[in-house]
Amino acid sequence: MQQFTIQDLGRYTGKNGNPAYIAYQGKVYDVSNSWYWKQGIHQAIHPAGQDYTGRLDEAPHSAELLERVPVVGILI
Repeated sequence: MQQFTIQDLGRYTGKNGNPAYIAYQGKVYDVSNSWYWKQGIHQAIHPAGQDYTGRLDEAPHSAELLERVPVVGILI
């Protein structure tokens, strides 16, 4: 499993040809092909390239939605 620092993760914004990755509870997810993360942003306010641990709990949906996207690494 690939390891990412928070700085590494910040490069995966879905912009300039990069994939869109987010982290949650130590796992890094590839949301590039998710309809909910079009162009590297979710609901027009949540950009890819960030750790959403703690913040996802405020969402109107559960973290179970992340089961639909591939895990590509771990956040260290």
